[in-house]
Amino acid sequence: MEFTTREDIEAPLEQVFAQLTNFEQIERQIMRRGIDVQRTSEGGAGTPRGMSWQASFAFRGKSRTVDVTLAEYDAPNAITYHAVSGGLETVTKVDFVALSRSRTRVGMSVELQPKTLSARLMVQSLKLGKSNLEKRFRVKMAEFAKELEDRLKRVS
Repeated sequence: MEFTTREDIEAPLEQVFAQLTNFEQIERQIMRRGIDVQRTSEGGAGTPRGMSWQASFAFRGKSRTVDVTLAEYDAPNAITYHAVSGGLETVTKVDFVALSRSRTRVGMSVELQPKTLSARLMVQSLKLGKSNLEKRFRVKMAEFAKELEDRLKRVS
């Protein structure tokens, strides 16, 4: 199952990419939402590729743990995260395209890949409400893009 969306941000490509790869700031934002995040690896060879985190949070009354790895880092064009939680693997790809010198399109796709029976059942139940989930995904991405645009305007 896959979710995709894209948003245009009124800021240069380099600034948008720098903000979305400022991992310390992203970690702080995640922690403010009540998720415990620990960086488990720093990457290597002068690139953040291979950097990894472990996140713990409560979801539907259960404590969940997710291992996230930065699988691709192609500055300033794309980043890809690979996450594993139980039998569910998730690949999140973020693409950056310069529309002009002061406008950037950010595209995001999230693909859920169930690897166990219980994960397949969960994804199957999500498919029943896919249109609602897609709408919520697009709204959250639009809100995030607006916050990022506002933050970049304040910095400039």
